[in-house]
Amino acid sequence: MAEGREGTGPLPPARPLDAIDQDILRMLQADGRASIRSVAERVHVSRANAYARINRLVEDGVIRGFGARVDHERAGHGTSAYITLKIVQNTWRTVREQLRQLPGASHIALVGGDFDVLLLVHTPDNRALRELVLTRLQAIPEVLSTRTLLVFEEEDLEPQW
Repeated sequence: MAEGREGTGPLPPARPLDAIDQDILRMLQADGRASIRSVAERVHVSRANAYARINRLVEDGVIRGFGARVDHERAGHGTSAYITLKIVQNTWRTVREQLRQLPGASHIALVGGDFDVLLLVHTPDNRALRELVLTRLQAIPEVLSTRTLLVFEEEDLEPQW
């Protein structure tokens, strides 16, 4: 069973999403600050229905939270990199917890292929990236090797529901 949000216990089984739910998700992904009124008008339901649907999407764990899309360079983190890691077998949960603590870590994925983990980081500059890789990552006992792929340019894509 899927783990719930911090301190909330396990999530309920996923319920199917209808076209209105998907429209609501698209709208909130594009503008997480959209009002209930504007959501209701856009998807042609009452405000009470829109409110109930959004609450259900949150309770079911479909919506994990609301946040801002940040331009990392303008926010002072102009260096981005994907880092691949090979780790000791069966240590994913331990490694994941340590990676969550890294400054600038923004995405962690357990993957199949030539490496085990894909980590996206944003740092102020190359010096901070070097410090993160050589001092922090390679000090994790379960990390066998790393490979750093410097990002030259990036773009967050709009949702394609």
